[in-house]
Parts: sequence; C-alpha cells; structure tokens
Amino acid sequence: MDLGVRWKLHGDGRTPAPGAVVRPDERLSWPRTVGLGAQHVVAMFGASFVAPVLMGLDPNLAIMMSGVATVIFLLATKGRVPSYLGCSLSFVGVAAVIRAQGGTSATVTGAVFVVGVVLFLVGVAVQKFGARIIHATMPPIVTGAVVMLIGFNLAPVTASVYWPQDQWTALLVMLFTGLAVVCLRGFWSRVAIFLGLLFGYGISWLFDRVFGKIHSVDGGGHMSDHWRLDLSGVGKADWLGLPTFHGPSFQWSAILVALPVVIALVAENAGHVKAVGEMTGSNLDDKLGTAISADGVGSMLSTAVGGPPNTTYSENIGVMAATRVYSTAAYWAAAGFALLFGLCPKFGAIVAAIPGGVLGGITVILYGMIGLLGAQIWVRSKVDLSNPLNLVPAAAGIIIGIGNVTLKFSDTFSLSGIALGTLVVITGYHALRALAPAHLKTQEPLLDEGTSSYDEDTSDGKPRTP
Repeated sequence: MDLGVRWKLHGDGRTPAPGAVVRPDERLSWPRTVGLGAQHVVAMFGASFVAPVLMGLDPNLAIMMSGVATVIFLLATKGRVPSYLGCSLSFVGVAAVIRAQGGTSATVTGAVFVVGVVLFLVGVAVQKFGARIIHATMPPIVTGAVVMLIGFNLAPVTASVYWPQDQWTALLVMLFTGLAVVCLRGFWSRVAIFLGLLFGYGISWLFDRVFGKIHSVDGGGHMSDHWRLDLSGVGKADWLGLPTFHGPSFQWSAILVALPVVIALVAENAGHVKAVGEMTGSNLDDKLGTAISADGVGSMLSTAVGGPPNTTYSENIGVMAATRVYSTAAYWAAAGFALLFGLCPKFGAIVAAIPGGVLGGITVILYGMIGLLGAQIWVRSKVDLSNPLNLVPAAAGIIIGIGNVTLKFSDTFSLSGIALGTLVVITGYHALRALAPAHLKTQEPLLDEGTSSYDEDTSDGKPRTP
C-alpha cells in the first residue's frame, strides 16, 4: 500500500534549480528537510499556541496533537496534499460562549468532538457524491456570513477580557503586528503573529522594569497590582513530562453552539486543497473529501484526549509558496518537532505566561481577520449584496452573531450568538429562495472558484454526480 512515505531525492538534494519546485513526492537532503520542518513549526506556532490559550486548553497538548493530526492527514491523503494541521482559531469564539454559559474544558472539547464527527461525515459524503452537495447547502453568501459572524462574535472577548489588562501594551502590540503583516515580506510576514507575541513579551518585561507593577484587572478578572509578565511558573516546570489529558463531556447546548464552525472548516479545506493543487500543478480534486475527513479524524482524536480541534494551516501553505518546496517529508519532520515540544512542560509554561495585554493587541487583529475572511469569500465569489435574497438572511444572521442575540425556548434551552446566527442565515436563505420571484434567483457561484472540477473529474477520469 502506498502511504506516501517514500521520496525521491530532488536534484543534488541541495538547492532546487531556478524555476524548479520540489514536488510532494520529492525531498532535499535530510538535514535540509529537517530544517524546513523546523521552519514549518515556527510558521504554525503563532496561531497554534495562541488558540489553545484563548480556549483555556493545554498548549502543550495542542502542539502535540497537531503533530498527530498532521501525520493522520498525510497518511490519509497518501502524501499528495502537503499541509500542516494546527489548532483551529475558528473555535475560539465557541469556547468563549460555552465557558460563559458555565461550561468546563471537558464541555468545550466534547462539543468540538461532535464537530469533528460531522466534519468526517461531510468528507465521506463529498467523496461519494462530489462537492456539489456542499455548494447546494452552503453557497458563498451563507459561507461568508457564517465565517464573518464567527470572527466578529469574538470582539467582546478582546474588549472586555484582554485589552483592559494592559491597554498600552495592547496598543503597541497591535501596531507592531499590523506593521509586521503589511511591511514584512515572504516568510517573515507569515509569522507576523509570532513576531507580535515576541515583541509583546519584550515590551511587557521592559514596562515591568521601568514602571513596576500594573494596577488593572488580572487574568481572573480581579482588580489588583501584578506584574505584566510573570515567569514564575516557567522555573517550576519540568523539562520533560506529559501534557494534561482529560475526557470530553457532551451537552446539547454546547454542541449547538459549536456545530456552525463545520461550515468554516469545510470552506478552509476546500480553499487550501485548491491552493496546494495550483501551487504543485497537480489535480487534487479527488482528494477534497479525503482531506475533509482526515481533518475530522484528527480533530476527533485531539479532543478525545482534551486537546483543541485542528485544521489545515494557510501559514504553512504560505511557507511552501515562498520556498517552492512542497515535499511532504518536511511536514513529517514538522510533526516530529511538534510531538517533542508537546513533551516539554517548560514550553507550555512559557506559553501560559503570555500577558493579557499582549493577547489584547494580537486578538484585535486576529479576530478581525477571521471575520473579514467571510467578506473575502463574498468578494471572490462575486456575491451580489444588492439582491435582497442574499442581503436579508446575511444581515440578520451577522447582527445576531455579533450582538449575541438570544432566543429562549425554555429555562434549560436557548440558542444565541453563533448558533442562532448560523441557523438564521442557512434556514433564512433557503426559505427565502424557495419563495422568491424568479428574477432574484440568479445562479450562485461555487463555494470556491474553480472547484467545479471536483464534480466533473476524478482520478479515474469518470464524472461524479450527486
């Protein structure tokens, strides 16, 4: 059985020829491949260890399970789709809502485990029927609106939790990160979040030395005098040890909050598979369903032991575009590094010590970028927002999501925020489309431009029909 773990040496194994690319089934020399793997780890670090911190989960376990999920993904796609699976930021808002309702870490991971199951089933359906089933239920107006409300629903978390802990550090980190994203080039722009975190650590340490303790709310929400950067836990942490594991707990209210994120994950996977296919010059249409299912399995395994869910990372796709090295051997090396980092509690203690003000500056940009990815879907798919069939359900759902509007059914069951907003967008769009006059029912573009070939061609050349 071909599992995609054999690679041909590219050229002399040193440097690709001008204009040449290192294909997924090729590799450079092993030292260079390991170095590229380390570079991929750095690229995913910024978001992959911020996300579990924001979700209240163990960052050591998150990094470790991202390595495990990447291995599962590479085996499932037989080495044809080079991608790294890191912690998904799409679930940060979900975790915040669940915890605000009294949920624990087990409740969060239980809800997300169910999302992984649904994502796996979506992938199986795409393998069997083709991507047209996705486009039929989730056209661009729906997908964009859901991604947007997921991101913008997080705004109160930044405004009320992180920013007040140290507003001036937050402001400086926001400005530095924004400059890094815009002004840096190539690989460095891809790790701008990571650079922003390093800058925030440095500024917090400097302010502590110059101004002393800050009087503000701490991470627990209590007003007190405290150091901005408290590294006392780092000295106490061991160099080697297992991360903290826990089992999931399932509650319907939490599951309903988390389920809408499936839409964002499907959109991410479709876009990333298409992007990798274009960069490598390979037709990866037949691997879309496999990629989605593998993402689901990786998330299920991670959340089953207390870790966060995973998704394919655009940061690492950007590294491939910059280096023109698409070897999956580099991703195996990256997964190995991630597993080793997961076994270092001292690393987790450093991550846990990220000052609240630093997170405030980072999340202002990060959460906004997540939300605006929804607008990007609309722009790329040329969604007509002058059409009331598109405008009305999207407008209603986004306001419900951002404002965290609640619909109460009983004393024990209600829908609010992300869950209610997504439900309004999906059901509202399809209900209105069924009732709308013919001139408003213009043909919707596909979820991701160019993915129509997912339905037209497969590896065996036979068309798929839903």
